[in-house]
Amino acid sequence: MALYITDECINCDVCEPECPNEAISPGEEIYVIDPALCTECVGHYETSQCVEVCPVDCIPKDPNHEETEEQLMEKYHRITGQ
Repeated sequence: MALYITDECINCDVCEPECPNEAISPGEEIYVIDPALCTECVGHYETSQCVEVCPVDCIPKDPNHEETEEQLMEKYHRITGQ
């Protein structure tokens, strides 16, 4: 399951550099997460780094992009070429 950023985002800029897949980018009003690139840090870290650093807790799992751990790992391999 990919993550997404809610409208509670304060544009603090801490999440974007933490994403190993470069899935986070500035949107029109708040940061956004590209579900095609988000692996919830599977393959990179034990926990989602953007969630760890977010000061307002506005990055939940996206119910519109449900994926299993195996699917996230497959996406990680596809993105990284490993």
